[in-house]
Amino acid sequence: MSTETGAATGSETSRIHNIGYRAYDGPRLGRAYARRSLYSQSLRGSFGLGRSAKSKVLPMLLFGVMCLVAAILVAVAIATPNSTKLPIKYTSFAIYLQAVIGLFLAAQAPQSVSRDLRFKSVPLYFSRPIERADYVLAKFAAMVSALLVITGAPLVILYVGALLGKFDFADQTKWFAQGMVSVALLSVLFAGLGLVMAALTPRRGFGVAAVIAVLTITYGAVSTIQGIAWSTGSTGAVPWLGLFSPITLVDGVQTAFLGATSAFPGGEGPGAGAGVVYLIAVLALVAGSYAVLMRRYRRVGL
Repeated sequence: MSTETGAATGSETSRIHNIGYRAYDGPRLGRAYARRSLYSQSLRGSFGLGRSAKSKVLPMLLFGVMCLVAAILVAVAIATPNSTKLPIKYTSFAIYLQAVIGLFLAAQAPQSVSRDLRFKSVPLYFSRPIERADYVLAKFAAMVSALLVITGAPLVILYVGALLGKFDFADQTKWFAQGMVSVALLSVLFAGLGLVMAALTPRRGFGVAAVIAVLTITYGAVSTIQGIAWSTGSTGAVPWLGLFSPITLVDGVQTAFLGATSAFPGGEGPGAGAGVVYLIAVLALVAGSYAVLMRRYRRVGL
């Protein structure tokens, strides 16, 4: 009798819970949302936002250096009696501070892509509704935007300071626009080359070294050979030698088309004809960088 009672009691206290999965019928945000999210996350990561305090130190320090130099130049221009223009051209600012820009790229390009390769997280991205082109475009656009921030913000400081100093509005606006076009071109070129170097290896240290080598060694070699050519009277070779370094490529394009003063020895920058070759070389490097990145991420299980 007790057994039956116990069985009855057990049946009365039993519960069956249906915890089966139900179909999701909410909004599906799709590839565009995933692409924007990846772009936003990558751009924020370039400045250490959303990461540890240690990750913010270097990018914010480099950004601060760029802006501080621009502010000092503005202060000097305004404090100089009878000054009617800034002590430096907008198109020359990034050329003179290329070491800071290169260090920023060397630090942040591997952070953007090498970590995904090292920790095998690329297949997780592709398990979402994005494709290989979405990943590459988001990373590329984020790095371009980060470089444009660090190179464009100082030009804005120069421009605002020049207007506050009551310099000629028309001239300053024209030169500022030329400078922004120049740094936009630099940002696209440097972003492509930096991401390619970083994506070749999952080790961040190797990626940093590769980016620095591409920017520094090529510029040092080209500048040295240009100086030798200039001193030996081979001035005609100086403009063409600039085709073999990223920063001199940008220098050549802005000298030919944006009214910049060339940093080549003797100011021997390319004319309009050679400038077309420079522009084609820049566009070819950008397109080639994108193609290499697409090929690098062809296999999902990297």
